[in-house]
Amino acid sequence: MSSLFFMLTMALYFASTVCYLAYLLRRAESLSKVSLGMTAIGFATHTVALVARMSTGGQTQLPTFHEALSFFSWMLILVFLAVEFRRQIHVLGSFMVPLALVSLVTAAAFPADEVSSLKPVFKTLWVHVTLSMLGTVGFAVAFVAGVMYLIQDGLLKSKRFNVLYAKLPALDYLDHLNQQSIVMGFPLLTLGIISGAFSAEIVRGTYVNWNPEQTWAVVTWVFYFVVLVGRLTVGWRAKRAAYLTIIGFAGVILTLIGVLLKSHGPVS
Repeated sequence: MSSLFFMLTMALYFASTVCYLAYLLRRAESLSKVSLGMTAIGFATHTVALVARMSTGGQTQLPTFHEALSFFSWMLILVFLAVEFRRQIHVLGSFMVPLALVSLVTAAAFPADEVSSLKPVFKTLWVHVTLSMLGTVGFAVAFVAGVMYLIQDGLLKSKRFNVLYAKLPALDYLDHLNQQSIVMGFPLLTLGIISGAFSAEIVRGTYVNWNPEQTWAVVTWVFYFVVLVGRLTVGWRAKRAAYLTIIGFAGVILTLIGVLLKSHGPVS
């Protein structure tokens, strides 16, 4: 049953993505309502798929990449819906729903019934995966806010007051969203890394073995730490903060790709 609801969710997110991208360039507000409706229904079916998956696998089973990426996609939509119903920022869906769709499509590339082939250091408890994914969601929202900021800033400087300009939020709000997302995501990722280190110590007898993906994860953590300190103390704002969060999220994606490639390649 979980596979059926998973495929239905992917179809709904795809249709919603098409509508949201069309909404960027058209003045028809009805497109945002249709897109939001499909996204909400997709979120419901996604929730059913996740619950069905957990009820069959149980929390004692180690999480697979399929589950982790599906959960990441689900959390992205949850955050989007929360912001949408509170702030009515329709255009946010044009950026977050496609990102959730990409994550879900990537999850579909990994069989849902496969036995987790992750390295022991990444075969951690559900709490580690959950905290790490929640932290990554925070960075993803910061990334989206950064991209929207740069687009809006470019439109303002070039004096192109078109449909897209009218739909994007004010620069101050995007900068605030960027900062708050990092403030929320960084502690969660930190706790995720700590819980993963403790789990690795139990499995391998060492907290860290400094393989490439772990090293890159630490580099990414340090990068976001510097960005967060810079924002809260030095006062990094505007385009600098937007560029830094985009670079930081690229580091997160590279780390994930490295883990994916290594875990599905020859075991060293």
